Amino acid sequence: MTSIEESPESRFSVLLVGAAKLPGVHIKRSSYLKNALSRYCSEEEIGRAIEQSPAAAGIPLEILDKAANDSINYETAKVSAISAAAGIPGLVFMPATVPADFAQYFGHMLRIAQKLAYLYSWPDLFDNDGDDIDDATKNMLTLFLGVMLGAQWANAGVSTVAGLLAEQALKKLPRQALTKGAVYPLVKKVAGYLGKEMTKQIFARGVSKAIPVIGAVIAGGFTLATYYPMARRLKSHLASLEMTKPGPRIVDADVID
Repeated sequence: MTSIEESPESRFSVLLVGAAKLPGVHIKRSSYLKNALSRYCSEEEIGRAIEQSPAAAGIPLEILDKAANDSINYETAKVSAISAAAGIPGLVFMPATVPADFAQYFGHMLRIAQKLAYLYSWPDLFDNDGDDIDDATKNMLTLFLGVMLGAQWANAGVSTVAGLLAEQALKKLPRQALTKGAVYPLVKKVAGYLGKEMTKQIFARGVSKAIPVIGAVIAGGFTLATYYPMARRLKSHLASLEMTKPGPRIVDADVID
């Protein structure tokens, strides 16, 4: 009988928390928005985007899409290169390289999820400057990753949270909804689905690395073929939400949950 610790949901949760603690995975919202929008926006617009949100700053969706594409291309190239390098050792070193490579791959999924969320007017996912991840943030990232992997429950969950953020002008995630309320059952379904999918991908990536050098080419190609469309899928969903539309917002510092 499968124990709770061995359930797909539990395996995914452990992987998510571990990947979130990897160096460079935590994206600083203010620094990222400043860098991502510097090519397209004035300093005044960027300042308002950081203080409130890109939508509240009136930044057109077309500009946000360009910045999002820049970030997707950058992260895709970076993770593909890392994956190809990890594929060079071949079969002898496969048990060591596959977990590390997949952790990096998963970490880059979290990186692009954060970047896209901030561009499309989501609040800071981390409450402080540390890399600790609380339950609300973990569950929100789970929904984002679910969208990337095509889980329809995740789309519904992200849309529900976005509705709460837009209706109540929240500056933080609606924690109760994510950890105990209506969204939480969707999070659990998505986590279980992702736990199964992650196991499949680890196996697939292991097979791609079985032959030295050739494995590097296959591994890099596999990453390119999977990471890019997943990032685009999340981008499309976030861009379609009402909260991304440019316009003034009533900013409320209090969280109504």
